[in-house]
Amino acid sequence: MRILQLVHAPRLSGAEVLVKGVAIHHQRAGHEVCIASLLPQQDDFADIRAELQAAGVTCMFPTVHYGRVGKLLHLYRVVRQFRPDFIVAHATLAALYVRLLPVHTPIAWVMHSGVNDFENGALKRAERLLSRRARAVIGVSQQNLDDYLREIGRHPSMVVIPNGVDASLFAEDKSVASLEVGAPAKQIVQIGRYIEGKSQLDTIRAFQRVLQSEPDAHLLFCGVLEDLDYHAAVLALVRQFGLESKVTVGGPRSDVAAILRSSRVFAMPSRFEAQSIGFLEALASGIPVVASRIPSFGFASAFAGVSLVDTTDPDAYGRALLHALDTPRAKRQLAGYTLHDTADRYMSIARKFVQPLRVSA
Repeated sequence: MRILQLVHAPRLSGAEVLVKGVAIHHQRAGHEVCIASLLPQQDDFADIRAELQAAGVTCMFPTVHYGRVGKLLHLYRVVRQFRPDFIVAHATLAALYVRLLPVHTPIAWVMHSGVNDFENGALKRAERLLSRRARAVIGVSQQNLDDYLREIGRHPSMVVIPNGVDASLFAEDKSVASLEVGAPAKQIVQIGRYIEGKSQLDTIRAFQRVLQSEPDAHLLFCGVLEDLDYHAAVLALVRQFGLESKVTVGGPRSDVAAILRSSRVFAMPSRFEAQSIGFLEALASGIPVVASRIPSFGFASAFAGVSLVDTTDPDAYGRALLHALDTPRAKRQLAGYTLHDTADRYMSIARKFVQPLRVSA
């Protein structure tokens, strides 16, 4: 089968990391896979692209920023050149653009957003017009489908497919890689884009409490600089508290597994998530986790070493981080949340709509 995976922008973010893993999994299973995008590749995606190309996955990204018509023409050229049997469009804008094309290829679109995109009136109107151009609507969480039902209505094929990670990459003991990172002995790490919804400011306030009892602790932030004003606010709060020597505000990193192995606690105080890849990677690594009490994290509450707290309360959040620093790593079984599980479920959707077409042809 020839499968086209479409993303909005090739960048180091959760949805794109998932697409990379699924694409390589399907390519190694004997399918021909291409990843295309609406926007040019960002610099932080270079390592992922190299990994995709080494696995034989085709990458077709524009080299310039096109306008609306240019995006459509680019996508049309991609489809004409690659000739996919099935298209999977990840995120709202990618799904809207590809369904405007005059092609008969079955399309599935995957809702990754942790917020309701259809609060935007223009997006809601466009989706109502194009809804049936998708053979399947996939949510990475039930909340995605609940939003769709409330805002758009019922679709003939709606399914939840949770994100998955290659647990072996994160559970494997690679002490050499850990030493190369050179992390402080009592490091707390938060990985995620610099946007208000990721709540790095809450982590800084809580970390100030941690230092009162654990002065050797260190806090590391890693993530894409999406909201420059918010990133500036993070730096400003670090300076306000005089924590420049205790907090590292870093950019995106591709060596997430090594960072998790070298850290003592993973923090994720997100205000919203659909189904976070970073959270799953932390669970797979065995690192103690302190995260916010949001519905998408609820499934992990019974796992060893996972604490879900009110991360807007700096005292409660700080106490949880401090306790986690003395909590041992855990073995966690992520049945249903592995990359193999996710890739197989995507393939089952593809076969459902591609095989009947081949028979009728």
